[in-house]
Order: sequence, then C-alpha cells, then structure tokens
Amino acid sequence: MSIYNYLVKKPNGEILSMESYRNQVFLVVNTASKCEFTYQYEDLQKLYEKYKGKGFSVLSFPCNQFGEQNPEDGHTSATQCKLQYGVSYPVFEKIDVNGETTHPLFNYLKHELDVPDMTKRSMQERILHDRIQENYPDYLIGRNIRWNFTKFLVDASGKVIKRFEPTDSMLDVEEAIEQLLTAKTV
Repeated sequence: MSIYNYLVKKPNGEILSMESYRNQVFLVVNTASKCEFTYQYEDLQKLYEKYKGKGFSVLSFPCNQFGEQNPEDGHTSATQCKLQYGVSYPVFEKIDVNGETTHPLFNYLKHELDVPDMTKRSMQERILHDRIQENYPDYLIGRNIRWNFTKFLVDASGKVIKRFEPTDSMLDVEEAIEQLLTAKTV
C-alpha cells in the first residue's frame, strides 16, 4: 500500500485522492484551532509560501481528540485558518487520528515510522508529556499521535521520511523539507 492509495475529504465534501500530491514533498499535520500549538499555523503557512513553487505542500487535518481543541467542523476550521492565520494551504475535513475511528491515512502514517521518544528536555516537552500522561495515557503507548500538530514529512516518491512531534523545532522541520526538495531537483 502506498500513501497515494488513500482518499481524503475536503470540507465541501469533495473526495480527493492523495495521488494529487504525487511528485511533491508534503507535510501532513493534525491541527486544532484552540491548541497551545495553534501558532504553528503561521509557521506552516510561511513554509508553504516559501517552498510551494518548488513542489511542496502542507496538508492540514483538523482533529478534536486532544482536549476538544477543535470542536468546529472542517468547513469552519478551514475558514478560521484562512481568516485568523492567513492559511492558504489545503485544510481538510475534521478527522480522528487515534482509536477505532482513526482515519486510514493517519493509520498508515503512524505505522510507517517508529515513534520518537518524548525526551522532556524542554519545559514545553515536560508540560506536554505530563498533560498527556494525566489525560490520555494511552496516547503515550505504541504508535499513537500524542497531540495536535504532529507532522509527517513525505518525499516526492511518497515515502514517509520523518515524524515531528508538536514540540520539535520548526527550524528542524524546514531543514528536512529543504533536504528533500534539494534531493528532488538533483
């Protein structure tokens, strides 16, 4: 099975094949409108603007599984992202990323890579770990998504290259994107 075999739904109900992103480098992100990491919408938009002309995209999937931080539907989420954060990359219908109702795309993504350890090196990582431990301890086990703004980087051939946790530096994310785009043009 390939990432290109999956279907996703736009907020207007239109079904889109991941095949639409073949030969592109892209970042798949589970997002939320009322999360402490919501500022990353702006960071993701900057990456999108900087690299879209080189074959890069960001794909945003709103999710309400972490602290009910995205209660609105996909259409409202997409509208808010555009108005509040200037988002112009695709925002899809709201989905689940863990449990029995996990969207098939995220089930695939989670099983393509090992889950990085939560190092708790920074205060932000410690706070997030403690919050997950207290409210969603099962999300610390196995290949689960731990929180909003987990990112999966996919290369131009459709291979899932790296998983970034919400607390990972956006500079590291950008560096990985640049490496893939450079490799794509060589």
